[in-house]
Order: sequence, then C-alpha cells, then structure tokens
Amino acid sequence: MNTFSRYRQRPALISIGILSLAVLVACLGAHSLWAYLVPRAPHVANALAGGLLAAGATALGTVPVMFSQTLSEKVQDAMLGFGAGVMLAACAFSLVVPGLDSAGNLGYGPWQAGAMVGGAILLGGVVLLLIDRLLPHEHFIKGKEGIEVRRLRRTWLFVFAIALHNLPEGLAIGVGYVGSGPERGTALATGIAIQDVPEGLVVALALLSVGYRRTFAVALGMLSGLVEPLGAVLGAVVVGGTAALLPWGLGFAAGAMLFVISHEMIPESHRKGHEVYATCGLMIGFVLMMVLDTALG
Repeated sequence: MNTFSRYRQRPALISIGILSLAVLVACLGAHSLWAYLVPRAPHVANALAGGLLAAGATALGTVPVMFSQTLSEKVQDAMLGFGAGVMLAACAFSLVVPGLDSAGNLGYGPWQAGAMVGGAILLGGVVLLLIDRLLPHEHFIKGKEGIEVRRLRRTWLFVFAIALHNLPEGLAIGVGYVGSGPERGTALATGIAIQDVPEGLVVALALLSVGYRRTFAVALGMLSGLVEPLGAVLGAVVVGGTAALLPWGLGFAAGAMLFVISHEMIPESHRKGHEVYATCGLMIGFVLMMVLDTALG
C-alpha cells in the first residue's frame, strides 16, 4: 500500500476509533443507569433495555455498508415495506389492544374505551404532523421539508429526519413495557429491533447515495438509533406515573407510529415503482410481528 492510500484511509480509521470509543462510553453509561433503575423503577429499566436493543439493531444494520455500497432499489423498498409491516402490527397488537384493555380495567365501557384510545391515536398523529411541519428535515427521496431549511446544513436535516422517524418507536417501547407488561413489552421491543436492522442499512445506504463518506454514513446511521432508548425511557417515566395515563400513552404511541408508517415509510417504499416488493415486505413484517406478539406475549 502506498503512502497516498494510507493517507486517504487515515480519516476513516480515526472516525471508526472515535465512534468505537463513543459507543463504549454510551454502553458503560447505560449499564450504570440500568443497574441504578432495576431496584427503584423496574419498568423504566426494562424500557431502557428494550430501547438499547433497538438501538443496537440499528447499529448492526449499518455494518454491511462498511464493506459494500450496492443494494438494489427493489431490496431497499422491500426492507422499508418490511419495517412498515412490523410497526403496523406493533401498533395493533402491542399498543392499541393493550390500550383498550387498560381502559377497560379502569372501569370504562367499550364505547368510552374506544373513544379514549381513538382520541389518543389522533392526538399522537397530530403531534407528529406538527413536528413534521415545524421541524426542518430532509427525506432521502422526497427532499427537504419544514421551515428555514436553507439555514441548516444538509447533514442536520438528515439527522432531524432520522430522529423524527425513531422517536415514536422509542416511545412505543417505553409505553409498551408499562401498559402491556414485560412479556408483551419484550415482544414489541424485539419486533421493532428486527425491523431496525434493515432500517439501519437503508439509512446508511441513503446517506452514502447522496454523497456522504462511508464512515460518516455508518456512524450517523449507528448514532440515529440512540434516539430510541431516550424515547423509551421518556415514555416509561411519563406513563408509569399513573394508571390513568396508560390508555392515553399507548394510543398516543400508536398514533405517532401510524403517522410515520403512512407519511414516511410506505410512500418512500412506493416512490420508485416497486410497490409489489414493498407490499410483500409489509405483509411478511406484519405476520412476523403478529407471531412474535402471540408467542412472547
């Protein structure tokens, strides 16, 4: 290897080293926090563990980009469809159904429970819609959205888009552990983690395709998953304070996820004309999540 090649690889090696150190520090901090929470707030500790599982799956999905930058558009769209199917089933079986059950346990009748959870679903969608309108971000295919996009660097627009996508998943994990119990919460976290593997790969490939360096694309793809444990802890803390908030929290998380599915994932997976592949992926993901929820819940 000549001197020029070694010089070109040096920034990549430095980036990998910094990323590895950051991941190590984050893991140590998360372990200390988890050990602190276990005897004091076990539901928050479970939510943190579930969020970290999803974050690790996202990071795992980005690894192949370090060795190959090619992946057909059909495969990418099938992966997006698969993720949408997992999230759709998670909304139905891990959030909406437990939300209705929790409302019933509080003494509400079927109509009241349905209205409460339905209102929470709509509220979650409205909040995500407002964030989508107010927060500048950039879709990988559709382009820039939000206000004042010219004042922000393109990199940060991608970061905001990823955060907007991952936050509802983290909230769903945290609320799921509180409202559905450890078993169904684990099923929900496992399902989201499974769909986060191809999601992490698609995110890194998208960043690579628009001109970012391979190491930067992988690093940002890995770091994007850290939004999920933060959202999981937030959801568990807020909803875990009182049982009266459970139906609202579960419905809100479902509405936020439904917004992401309909507004982001399905349109992106259909935009390039591979609707059949995306639809097949969605159906497989839906069935897989349904089986996981039934088997583990």
